[in-house]
Amino acid sequence: MKFTDGFWRIRDGVQVSYATEVRDVRAESKRFTSFASTKKVTRRGDTLNAPLVTVDCFSPAEGIIGVRVTHHAGKRRPGPDFALAGEAGGAGEVRRDGAVTELTSGPLTLRLDADGPFALTFLDADGRELTRAGEKSTAYATTADGAHHVLSRLSLGVGEHVYGLGERFTPFVKNGQTVDVWQADGGTSSEQAYKNVPFYLSSRGYGVFVNHPGAVSFEVGSESVGQVQFSVEDQTLEYYVVAGPTPKDVLGRYTALTGRPALPPAWSFGLWLSTSFTTAYDEATVTSFVDGMAERGIPLSVFHFDCFWMREYQWCDFQWDPEVFPDPEGMLARLKDKGLRVSVWINPYIAQKSPLFDEAAALGHLVRRPDGDVWQWDLWQAGMGLVDFTSPHARAWFQSKLKALLDQGVDCFKTDFGERIPTDVVWHDGSDPERMHNYYTHLYNRTVFELLEKERGHGEAVVFARSATAGGQQYPVHWGGDCWSSFEAMAESLRGGLSLSLSGFGFWSHDIGGFEGTPVPEVFKRWLAFGLLSSHSRLHGSTSYRVPWEFGDEAVDVARQFTLLKHRLMPYLYGAAAEAHRTGVPMMRPMLLEFPRDPACRTLDRQYMLGPDLLVAPVFSADGEVEVYLPEGTWTHLLNGERVTGPCWRTEHHGYDSLPLYVREGAVLPLAGDDSRPDGDWLAAPVLLVHPTGAPDWTAEVTVVDTAGLPEATFRVRRDGDVLRVTASGTDRPFTVRVPGGAEASGTGEVTVPAAG
Repeated sequence: MKFTDGFWRIRDGVQVSYATEVRDVRAESKRFTSFASTKKVTRRGDTLNAPLVTVDCFSPAEGIIGVRVTHHAGKRRPGPDFALAGEAGGAGEVRRDGAVTELTSGPLTLRLDADGPFALTFLDADGRELTRAGEKSTAYATTADGAHHVLSRLSLGVGEHVYGLGERFTPFVKNGQTVDVWQADGGTSSEQAYKNVPFYLSSRGYGVFVNHPGAVSFEVGSESVGQVQFSVEDQTLEYYVVAGPTPKDVLGRYTALTGRPALPPAWSFGLWLSTSFTTAYDEATVTSFVDGMAERGIPLSVFHFDCFWMREYQWCDFQWDPEVFPDPEGMLARLKDKGLRVSVWINPYIAQKSPLFDEAAALGHLVRRPDGDVWQWDLWQAGMGLVDFTSPHARAWFQSKLKALLDQGVDCFKTDFGERIPTDVVWHDGSDPERMHNYYTHLYNRTVFELLEKERGHGEAVVFARSATAGGQQYPVHWGGDCWSSFEAMAESLRGGLSLSLSGFGFWSHDIGGFEGTPVPEVFKRWLAFGLLSSHSRLHGSTSYRVPWEFGDEAVDVARQFTLLKHRLMPYLYGAAAEAHRTGVPMMRPMLLEFPRDPACRTLDRQYMLGPDLLVAPVFSADGEVEVYLPEGTWTHLLNGERVTGPCWRTEHHGYDSLPLYVREGAVLPLAGDDSRPDGDWLAAPVLLVHPTGAPDWTAEVTVVDTAGLPEATFRVRRDGDVLRVTASGTDRPFTVRVPGGAEASGTGEVTVPAAG
């Protein structure tokens, strides 16, 4: 929200009271509180009939400093609140030297100088300023409608870029944008977002998390162009500055605070195929799709039933449509016999026509209006109500309906929707409706994910979720929502995924070919390569099927090639997945995450690193022309072996069977010997693609994890003159070592191979 009218004036009807002068500081060993007047106090009378702004400064965990700005502290706080991990006693250390009070936590220091105008300065480990809430940067404001807001502004340095704030499809660099953190079902071609996260990451090596689950308004250099402003309609604003120094360090600290991603099961990384949304389908159709993929040599891992597996007007009653699927248990068993996992679509709404509506209403499991009526509307489903996940009994009731499906043979759920949450309602636990609007999806996905973990076991739970907020990364996977079937939508989807990855989410997917409309074959084939070089890969559409043969024989070949390639890459990819689970560093990484010191990488939004060592640049054109930037070092194209020395920009042309896909110098890329499935035996005849640097003493190692994400075997590489010596530990099975240029050798225990092909 904007409060000012240019630099000099305040908007009509707005009154802003800035923290102006420090009147007192109360310091403890690990935190301090400052009290700031909103005007200069020159005599005792100035302290009368005037407010104080209370600013609490503390550290919930090493490398994170929190600031809580409060006007009136007596406001009731009914919740919900983000569940944050932290040290109960605080992690900081306070020092006072005259008028200066400092709070230091790890490499981050917050400084307050009581002798000057009120300002909070954040310093890195070397004493350099990261950002600053300077003069007129901490305030509360009232608007003409009587609303009360608290706001803060943090400075932007010259050349500083801001990223994140959830899955946003607007420009990747958020400078110049107004971003409202408010869940909405707006598709991928608007400024609205399904996944709103009040966290941004700076190219200067820090992040900022606003600890408020409701509406947060960000002005990223769009009101005061040298500052990021964030505000809430409340009496209190709490934010955390998260230290780096690298972007990976920031994400590591942030996800330690808000929750690390669970590790999805290995089978979920294979290809998913859907019925699509409003298309006609029954078991015969499904079987024709599954058999058609097998006949064409395209391995399929998961089959997904979208909305119309249930009866029309009755979503969700969790009952198979008996006219279309008269034998669901038998059908699921037959799909399992083909080696498939099964996903079904759900949402958190109960249509009035469903018998479950009366049941849920009678039990008190549906959200109600203040007058006690069940909240209903006709958007999406006629007369639908909303499950109240703030009630533990409602959560258990909802889980019981899903458990019946798991008992039938369903393996996972697509947890769709969760954004259109009303604010004119009363929640079971008394939650504030405005704060619950964004947070609802967190309870929804957690309810489903926890059931899957309970019933299927730890490490076997996966959802396909559309909506999320801070902390939602704990319940993967998330996909990009409703996009058009065009190159432009393909690019905006990637921007959204990269923004989400810089908001703490480790895994992300999208609808291959686009959701709305029917893609032309050129779009579909290019999107196949992009989709199968993403964390998770799903063929899904709205009104038309997405089986590859609908788009020609070449599309079948492309689907087969890139599915098999992904299976070969699984030892490498699952290692990156385990890293995301362990550290919070995402699988799909914007270039700046791996190359933060390279200025050219800070604005790139049409390419990414898949794990630490694979550079992917999807092709967004029918003619195959694509621009790609290669940072410093020697890069080897994975598919054709071409070697290129960076840093450089390249314009390349690729057929549908290729795209810029480069291996980083110094990488040891483990490939599976078996490409028939994503969750096979990765140590059965693996191939190590070794890309040595030119250093005479170069060494490297790679660990292959098992399907639980635990280390299973480690391969260490050492240059010894003109040869590379590769030793294996944790396995006595044969493996092959291959270097660029074609030289290779096989053996067990230790293998030597020429350092250059």
